[in-house]
Amino acid sequence: MADFNFSFMGMDAKEQEMRLTRFERDLTAGKDICCLEGEVKAFPKILCKPFLMNYVGLIVCEKGYFCFDVDKKKFTARAGETVFLSEGNNFSIGELSDDLRVSMLFYHVDPIREILGSSIVAMYLYTTLTPEPCYVWTSGEESDLARYIALLGRHRKSAQNPFDNHECKLLLLALTYRLCSIYSRRIIEEKNVAGHKIDTFIKLIRLIEKYYMQERGVAFYADKLCISPVYLTKVVLEVNGQSAHEMIADYVVIEIKTLLRDARLDIKAVARRAGFANQSSLSRFFRLHTGMSPTEYRRTIHVTR
Repeated sequence: MADFNFSFMGMDAKEQEMRLTRFERDLTAGKDICCLEGEVKAFPKILCKPFLMNYVGLIVCEKGYFCFDVDKKKFTARAGETVFLSEGNNFSIGELSDDLRVSMLFYHVDPIREILGSSIVAMYLYTTLTPEPCYVWTSGEESDLARYIALLGRHRKSAQNPFDNHECKLLLLALTYRLCSIYSRRIIEEKNVAGHKIDTFIKLIRLIEKYYMQERGVAFYADKLCISPVYLTKVVLEVNGQSAHEMIADYVVIEIKTLLRDARLDIKAVARRAGFANQSSLSRFFRLHTGMSPTEYRRTIHVTR
């Protein structure tokens, strides 16, 4: 079987090595989007030992197979399957086939808000529909997913090109909605959740996106949806395994974390932008839902100016 070294056969060996080197460099630097420009025949060395996934990961297996561990649980992905990885888990690559071909995209969820804008609705749906740390699925859309990854990999920000950021935003927007579509279908199939409940769930997320700065009570959203708070909570529990109150709180936490990444904002400014009366109320809320203060959280992340 293939080893983990950058040893490739054929005319494209140098390009393959360059792709893996760039990918590993971006992962090491903690870049928000780490993406391959086309398929590769192996994995970067950093993933061949336990790697803490602070990313959402997407790996399309186009040929051959590879084995991997997620939190010491073993998985195998074969040709025609896609690996969907959630955040916060230890991921490591194991055995590879000699004919392996894969495409990879790893990206942070919180900073993606700045790129996708209001399309966080779709991103939030995607992330809340992933209770397991890993899925290996045949989506039927592997070719399209690999094309998205290749296009994103070719994207390079340039001060001379004012269209780059817009291009990246549109590509991520399209990919995000494609992933949401895949997940919605699988959730309906695997959980036997009726389609109208998924629709209610999506409508709830859109309402949270619009009103979370002013309204954080379940009754408000249930009234907007013309259903009872009890039924709304039941729907949310069936779709993603948490209460409606927890889901609203999670959305607010995502917003606070995004604001905390901006070093230009002090905690008081973060509280004001997140819709809290003062810094103390923000700190109480954040500690209740994350177990740490805003200042403590800020120490764990790289803030940007």
